[in-house]
Amino acid sequence: MQFDEVDAGDFRIYAGAVERKNSYGYVAAVVVVRVRGEPLRQEAFRDENLAGGFAWASPAEALRFAINAGRDVVMCRIGALA
Repeated sequence: MQFDEVDAGDFRIYAGAVERKNSYGYVAAVVVVRVRGEPLRQEAFRDENLAGGFAWASPAEALRFAINAGRDVVMCRIGALA
């Protein structure tokens, strides 16, 4: 399991690459949390099985996909989550 985090405005994106059990590859996971503004420290989005559980060949690919998914949430969907 590998993790990365990225700040995106008032939000922090936590990305994970989780090794698939009994199979090849890594599943991408993401959590987006509001770290500034109101309400403070509120989870805005979570998906622990991005892309329907697609198996990425490397953890770097899974992390890249998860971070991009988190940025998509912050940039495109935050108004819908408020």
